[in-house]
Amino acid sequence: MAGDAELRLRDRLGRLSSLPLLRGTRVSGEEKRLRDQLSQLEAEEAATEEEIWSSVELARHEDRPYTLDYVERILDDWVELHGDRGRADDGALVTGVGRLDGRTIVLVGHQKGRDVKERLDRQFGMAYPEGYVKAMRVMEIAERFGFPVLSLVDTPGAYPGVAAEQHGQGGAIARSQAAMSRLTVPTVACIIGEGGSGGAVAIAVADRVLMQENAIYSVITPEGCAAILWRDAGEAKKAAAAFKPDARHCLELGVVDAIVAEPVGGAQTDHDQSARLLKGALVESLEELEDVPGDELRRRRRAKFRGMGVFA
Repeated sequence: MAGDAELRLRDRLGRLSSLPLLRGTRVSGEEKRLRDQLSQLEAEEAATEEEIWSSVELARHEDRPYTLDYVERILDDWVELHGDRGRADDGALVTGVGRLDGRTIVLVGHQKGRDVKERLDRQFGMAYPEGYVKAMRVMEIAERFGFPVLSLVDTPGAYPGVAAEQHGQGGAIARSQAAMSRLTVPTVACIIGEGGSGGAVAIAVADRVLMQENAIYSVITPEGCAAILWRDAGEAKKAAAAFKPDARHCLELGVVDAIVAEPVGGAQTDHDQSARLLKGALVESLEELEDVPGDELRRRRRAKFRGMGVFA
């Protein structure tokens, strides 16, 4: 999809082309200048497209650290909590209690899995409604005992199967968002890989939303967008360039509050260094929030998300 500047240039070129040839010299000079500008814009857009697609590929890299990789490196005294106390234990969402830099926290995060068996067991990081119910259960524990909530987001989206819909997928996602908006404890979310659609935002209604340097955050996957707009999932790179799910553009848009640096080449190159950088960002965010009264945290959080997408 062409940008506004490119569309304006193409429009002016079209109008110039329709002018009488009598005014040739002046028109030709103007046309050449506009064509040069258009070529420069197209080159810049191509470079941006490659940059954005590089983030998409790195966000999905099979060696990228997942939630449990970070838990192992940044939390002490970790105790995982299982099940929704009603139907099942969803493996796509990991929940538990641990200590971050001496501070007791509750953590919720997506887990994709490494080998084929684990990926199937964890539904490739795509949670059923039971997963979000489990997340709400541990959020209630956090609220009861005054523990901050950390969310690590890494999912292509909520599970898209018929069974998930029959179990109330949409309602579970909405209730999870509502539960997070009501919390009076500090909340920090970080997109550590893919942040896809409702499956991501269900656990990302936080006071501070961070995003790793090569993560992506969007309402739909590039392939899904391309399939809708061009009837061709192969146009995913073009779709990604159009809606810009990368960290730099999400920060510019105001969807996230800060970008967390990664090791050179991406988080998959050095899990330990990536964990140190993430831990530093999480601790800093919690320190900024710890002295804010609970009612004020809730008020600010609600105002922040209600203000998204509102333009004067």
